[in-house]
Amino acid sequence: MASSGSDGGADTYQPRPPQLPPSSRAFEGLMHSGGADSARAANGHGNGFFTPSYLSGSNYIQKLEDSHRAKHAQKEIQQQPSSGLPAGITTTASLANKTPASHLGMTYDLIERAPTIEYDESVAPLPAKWNKDDKHGALEVLSDGREVKYAASRTSREADHETCAIRADHPMPWQAGIYYFEVTLLSRSPRRDETTVCIGFSGKNVALTRPPGWEPDSWGYHGDDGDIYSGHKDGKAYEGASFGPQDTVGCGVNFRTREAFFTKNGKNYKTAFRDLKGDLYPTVGMKKPGEHVRVNFGQEPFVFSIDTMVKREQARIRTAISEMSVERLVSPPMGETELIQQLVLQFLQHDGYVETARAFAEEIHEEKKALQIDPRTPVPGINIKDDEDAHHRQRIRRAILEGDIEKAVKYTYTYYPRVLEDNDDVYFKLRCRTFIEMVRKSAELGTQSAKKSNGHSVDEIPNKMDVDENGSSDKMEEDGLEAQTAQDDLLAKTIEYGQKLQAEFKDDTRRQVRRTLNEVFSLLAYSNPLQVKEVAPLLDRKGRVAVAEELNSAILSSLGKSSRSALENLYGQTSVLLDYLREDGGPGSLITIQSVIDDIPKEQPL
Repeated sequence: MASSGSDGGADTYQPRPPQLPPSSRAFEGLMHSGGADSARAANGHGNGFFTPSYLSGSNYIQKLEDSHRAKHAQKEIQQQPSSGLPAGITTTASLANKTPASHLGMTYDLIERAPTIEYDESVAPLPAKWNKDDKHGALEVLSDGREVKYAASRTSREADHETCAIRADHPMPWQAGIYYFEVTLLSRSPRRDETTVCIGFSGKNVALTRPPGWEPDSWGYHGDDGDIYSGHKDGKAYEGASFGPQDTVGCGVNFRTREAFFTKNGKNYKTAFRDLKGDLYPTVGMKKPGEHVRVNFGQEPFVFSIDTMVKREQARIRTAISEMSVERLVSPPMGETELIQQLVLQFLQHDGYVETARAFAEEIHEEKKALQIDPRTPVPGINIKDDEDAHHRQRIRRAILEGDIEKAVKYTYTYYPRVLEDNDDVYFKLRCRTFIEMVRKSAELGTQSAKKSNGHSVDEIPNKMDVDENGSSDKMEEDGLEAQTAQDDLLAKTIEYGQKLQAEFKDDTRRQVRRTLNEVFSLLAYSNPLQVKEVAPLLDRKGRVAVAEELNSAILSSLGKSSRSALENLYGQTSVLLDYLREDGGPGSLITIQSVIDDIPKEQPL
């Protein structure tokens, strides 16, 4: 698809193909990031987080990982030394030992505060180990919390019929759609019929003196007789039969169908229980001293191929999606290919990419002509109107993506004088982004200066350069001094701008405004904030995209137009629908928009 340079932003903001224009945050989740993908692919993160293989790439595990990272980052910030002040706060006095470039010695009461990190507490955690506080007293939790052993002698038991049970630290998450764990019997008894281990799940308040399955709100598969039990001590025969030492028994729950199943040594058996509900905790029970088991909640590869089973479930849902006709979604009815073309075309026009939209329309027209059976039948073209507002919005967007926020503000006041007056939130974000860009440029100048001054050590420079008055060593020193002077001048202007920004909003009582100001002002506490992980995200160029999108939406609203394109609305509505379908482990939990897109052949013509 041809693209004209007049659309703007292509030379300065280079999205990785294949992608839609980067100015729309609605599609940011579809833009692959090698770092994030590789992190999710790794099972262990070195900080206690793990991803069961069958949940990799799911919406649930993505949210869980984001929440875990946010908590971990917040914990690191709180553990930072603070010279007696609350965590994350430093005043100008404590910056006395920093390089002059960090604050130029100015008497500015700077507060350094690392950005507050928010995380989603509504994401249910994965079971990870046995709960030492939710067990029978005769059981002992060993190793890393995943092994449990009957440690008491038989004579210490209150009654011969009593079974000792233990629950996991968290219930199985319904948001996962399907959950699975395995238990390996480590006992060395030569007789399989001596095993009293039972495996299953139970509610939080079920007594731990009875095996899972004997009490209401509990379900279990018992090794001694091979029967399954559901809320009663009368069991039913199960095709898995009995199990014993060295066997690995798996337990899985399909929350979409509300059914449970068991596996043994990698073989899957029929549905054991139906109509499940409530919070279900993985549970094991045992009756004899010396019995010893180890659980795998997904920290290691499973014996049973649960990944294959989950993929089959996902394939069923994707098949149902692909068989759904889109003709009833639009009026007048049109095929799927034509609908996609119209959505993309409208998106390009909506976001001001007029020249790209015109080139795309011509490509569609030529494709239809090539497919026309009767050459005498005319093929109607697509008329792309020259939209002056679209050109204005594109100039504003280009300026923001290039980091020239002041130019964007100037254009906005010229073309749309009342937009910033009527949208004070957007105006505030533009002002803050101007400050951020000034800090970024100053940090980049500092990096260039350091490279020029430290590019060669004294020992590496030949002796003749030491006495060459016109040599390159003098030129390097002059360049370094010029870069340092430019950085000092820019940093002085940055602090002056920051003081004006603070004065302008000093009476603003909005919590978000005060918090944002503290965050952006914290950038001045570092000689090179680009290299400080706590504040570097504030300087990320993605922040330009967010500001450009918000300003573009405000302009469109002022013109009486929709602030979002039809494609963005479709994406948003689909996301909301999937979230609704993920409740209680519904079909949405087994599918993501990205997984559907990944199934589209990459060379398929649009």
